[in-house]
Amino acid sequence: MDIKTFELIGVGSPIVDVLAQVPEAFVASIPGDKGGMELVDATTMGELMAQVDSPMTEAPGGSSGNTAVAVAHLGLPTTFLGKIGNDSGGEFYRDRFMELGGDGSRFKVGEVPNGRCLSLVTPDSERTMRTDLGAAMTLDPDEISADDFKGCRHAHIEGYILFNRDLMFKVLNSAKAAGCTVSLDLASFEVVGATKDILPDILEEYVDLVFANEGEAEAFFGGKDYKGMVAKLAKLCDVAVVKLGKAGSLVQQGEDLEKISPITVKNPVDTTGAGDLWAAGFLYGWLRGRPLDVCGRYGSILGAEIVQVMGAAIPHDRWLKIKEHLKD
Repeated sequence: MDIKTFELIGVGSPIVDVLAQVPEAFVASIPGDKGGMELVDATTMGELMAQVDSPMTEAPGGSSGNTAVAVAHLGLPTTFLGKIGNDSGGEFYRDRFMELGGDGSRFKVGEVPNGRCLSLVTPDSERTMRTDLGAAMTLDPDEISADDFKGCRHAHIEGYILFNRDLMFKVLNSAKAAGCTVSLDLASFEVVGATKDILPDILEEYVDLVFANEGEAEAFFGGKDYKGMVAKLAKLCDVAVVKLGKAGSLVQQGEDLEKISPITVKNPVDTTGAGDLWAAGFLYGWLRGRPLDVCGRYGSILGAEIVQVMGAAIPHDRWLKIKEHLKD
């Protein structure tokens, strides 16, 4: 039987995003830091959602899922490895992923409901996330093998998997055994803080390309010397990225540092998925052999687009314009 070939396989938690706009006081009233992500159980998730007075919308999400969908939209063959639920949420995720251009053949199906992420968006456009992983959390290392990565050129892995260290190492070893290059998005400052003891070795031994934002870089190294941080990351893996929000981003390979200018958005609506879409633009350029400064510009274009809408999905009618901007 012929094996399908893909430029990219996303690896992570196929989570249904539940989006709601809330006042600052609401985020201040719940446990945890504003702007971060914390895991909660199904009961806590239900209680939080019951407290939200504003309308809520649903969309397929998850860090790596957002990146994979965007890469598929840009025309590169893309698939996804993760566990969906045995409920309508799982069906919704897989169906929408395929409708948006991805391949659904490598999803695994669990025996519990699909995961959900409540994204609380405050008036400053910042999002604070609480996640019930649901079926995604039941993905077992024994279910993963090099066969899951056959025919895939590149694996993009979300850092949240680091919360399950055995699973992360099985994913990394399987991807490498299948001949994939690997990128890792550090995901959140909470992830970095919880896994600093193993991150350097993982980056050095397995990862070709690492994505961090300023909060994640600070959690890793401390201080505010972002040039120093990206240089340290570039000593651990081939290409390092530190995204600095409105200040642009830094990309380094070896001793070569590229400063990527930001694209200014006058009225941002929601930062949900901004880092995921930035990674998608960068990976699209990188997989097509573009120079790092061009890859960074592609990332900035997608990052600027996504903050102008609610959620992590760019509307279909905006993709033609985006593709025109990405022509070189």
